Amino acid sequence: MADDRTPEKDALGARIAAAKAASVRPSTADAQAEGRGWAVGIEFVGAVLVSALIGWLIDNYAGLGTKPWAMIVLLMLGFAAGTRRALQTSKQFDVDSER
Repeated sequence: MADDRTPEKDALGARIAAAKAASVRPSTADAQAEGRGWAVGIEFVGAVLVSALIGWLIDNYAGLGTKPWAMIVLLMLGFAAGTRRALQTSKQFDVDSER
C-alpha cells in the first residue's frame, strides 16, 4: 500500500489542525449565562403575548362591549408582570453567580 500523501494534502491537514486548535469555544459558564438571558426574554415576551391574547379574546368573544379596553388593560398588566418576573429572575441569577 503506497502512501498517496502529497505536500498539498499535508499542508491542508496542518492548516485544518491549526484552525481547530485556535477555535474558541464558549465556556460552560458563558453558555449558561446565554441560556439564562434567553429564558428571561422568553418569559417576558410570553407574559405580554398571553395577556394580550386573553384581552383580545375577552374583547371579541365575551360580548362585554369592552373593545378595545380589555386588550389594552391586560396588555399593560402583562407588560408589568413580565417586567417584574424578569427582574426577579435576574436578581436570582445575580445571587447564584456569587456562589
